Amino acid sequence: MPMQETAPPPAAADKPRRTEPRQVRRRQLIEATIDSIARYGIAGTTMSTVTEIAGLSIGLVNFHFQSKQNLLEETLKFLAREHHDHWRRAYGDAGLSAREKLLAIVDSHFDPKICTPRKLAVWYAFFGEGGRRTVYRALVDALDNERFALSKRLCRDIAREGGYSGPPVDTIAHTLEGLYDGLWLNILMYPDTFDRDAARAKVQAYLALAFPRHFEMPQDEAANEPVQMERRR
Repeated sequence: MPMQETAPPPAAADKPRRTEPRQVRRRQLIEATIDSIARYGIAGTTMSTVTEIAGLSIGLVNFHFQSKQNLLEETLKFLAREHHDHWRRAYGDAGLSAREKLLAIVDSHFDPKICTPRKLAVWYAFFGEGGRRTVYRALVDALDNERFALSKRLCRDIAREGGYSGPPVDTIAHTLEGLYDGLWLNILMYPDTFDRDAARAKVQAYLALAFPRHFEMPQDEAANEPVQMERRR
């Protein structure tokens, strides 16, 4: 009797194939590392937790990254590059005015692809690592500095157009960076009461105070509440 072909069981069909290209494998392992850090933190993330989530072998993660520290650093660089490329595309697709371009950068911080509880947990896990914070900052500083310099230039253009005599543009650009970080933390810590739309509205409310002839104050009631950078029980 000829042997009949049968479909593989679902579990086997769902497993990653060993012949996937190198970049696909690396991406699978980085995504699994993001999942692991979001669940267990950096200290609780091991090669075993990563490979279990990815459905791959320890040998493969060693082959692609050599060590847990290399894997962590590549994961942070992946998130930073993803964020950078996202706001860069948004900036490039925006209209010609400085206002439109600055709003595109703001919006990109709260995009559903970038601003997720899973990814926010990983960002704060990295920068909560006191012993290696300097190392991690060095991996992303160039990308952050590029965004800050561009935001400052846009603020300067808006201030010139509107004849504003308020805070220096350097202060406004620095405050925007602080708002992004603080509002991301609120979304992570208080997901039931704080979401991406509310966060974005608060940034726009700040811009409306700084540049009232260029930005409208949001009507959303949540935007009119004080921005809570820290809460104590």
